[in-house]
Amino acid sequence: MLVRKLVLVLCAVTGSAVSAAETSELDLLRAELEEIRHTYESSIEALEERIRQLESSARAPVAVADTASPAVPVAQEKPSDFNPAIGVVLVGTATDFSPDNDFAVPGFMIDEEAGPGEDGFSVGESELNAKVNIDDRFFGNFTLAVADEDGSTEVELEEAWFETLTLPHGLQLRGGRFFSGIGYRNQFHRHADDFVDRPLPYRVFMNGQYIDDGVQVRWLAPTEQYLEFGAEWLRGAGFPAGGAGRDGKGAWSLFARSGGDIGSSHSWQAGLSWLSARAEGRESGNGDSFDGDVGLALLDGVWKWAPNGNPSSNNLKLEGGLFWQNQDGLFTPGGGGVLAYDDDQHGGYLEGIYQFKPHWRAGVRYAWLDTDDPGAAFSGTSLDTLGVSPKIYSVTLDWSHSEFSRLRLQYSRDESNIDAVDRWYLQYLMSLGAHGAHRF
Repeated sequence: MLVRKLVLVLCAVTGSAVSAAETSELDLLRAELEEIRHTYESSIEALEERIRQLESSARAPVAVADTASPAVPVAQEKPSDFNPAIGVVLVGTATDFSPDNDFAVPGFMIDEEAGPGEDGFSVGESELNAKVNIDDRFFGNFTLAVADEDGSTEVELEEAWFETLTLPHGLQLRGGRFFSGIGYRNQFHRHADDFVDRPLPYRVFMNGQYIDDGVQVRWLAPTEQYLEFGAEWLRGAGFPAGGAGRDGKGAWSLFARSGGDIGSSHSWQAGLSWLSARAEGRESGNGDSFDGDVGLALLDGVWKWAPNGNPSSNNLKLEGGLFWQNQDGLFTPGGGGVLAYDDDQHGGYLEGIYQFKPHWRAGVRYAWLDTDDPGAAFSGTSLDTLGVSPKIYSVTLDWSHSEFSRLRLQYSRDESNIDAVDRWYLQYLMSLGAHGAHRF
């Protein structure tokens, strides 16, 4: 009977002839087919309407709009559109400096955060970070730094930027306050470093880290080998710039980096950067000030090894950088007269960190500085070299129970001033909440 009905339906659909005796039954089947079609269409319409209602409910604003301002649009978002990754990094350090002298590097103007920190116990600089996809075209990042300085707690805005997600041809635009793209180490949060303190050239030439307000554009080349170019136009408020010269557009930079893999166990990256900055009334920690132009060039590289690309048991990282800086302008020593100044300064560092067994790493670092002698007119100022060739030797040992916790012991022989200083550090780093992976 079922087969016969199917045949009759097929005949009805294709228009095939049927006998007169079957006409009445064929009409019934046609009516039944029409009823089934109508039922399905009604069900589909009901489901589509239900979906529209749910979507409308999800897009409803979480707060009632101000009825006094009907012309202002109210942002409507799905709950899933605002789901930021929030994380906190706790940093604490116990230090012992012998002797505990004021930090200075003869021959160099430095800013207030170039030093090694305070002797004794300190919570250091902890961070509160939130990042999220703003929508399908933009990503946002916000970071607060909480530090204990001179017995008081200070909260600083460290990062506040947005970034594009969908620009064509490998382009990416960032705007706001961000870590400059110059130099390999400058792009990292300090808790991601392999040593307690930044290498000496970073501390002297860039106050530890160059952070500024502005815009950045990057271009990732469509090549098999990693190749990226970038440029920045910045306010010029951060050291080695200062004073937000040229009407708040006092610095710009260019950088390029390339890298790749060598077999399954080796990878590398190298970069070249240039920063041009205007300093207006830039002060150093000892009361000196400088007005003029600053040019800073960096050449950096990093090489990583892990057996067959698996770093869980053993891995090695070598990192290094060379710095060249020229400052051309007017130098005013504290309590003295204005002096014309135009000299070159150099520096570099080389460090290695080796994970010799799961959870355990050990590292060594050597950093140095060199500068031209500015002459007798600068005797007794911070630019007086005093015959010192600044350098620091460091060794470190750390243990990480997981990717969220680390304990570190470090010793440094600091010969950056006339009197050498032995510096011991015991540090903890604890990550709470979400925290994304860092760059290579």
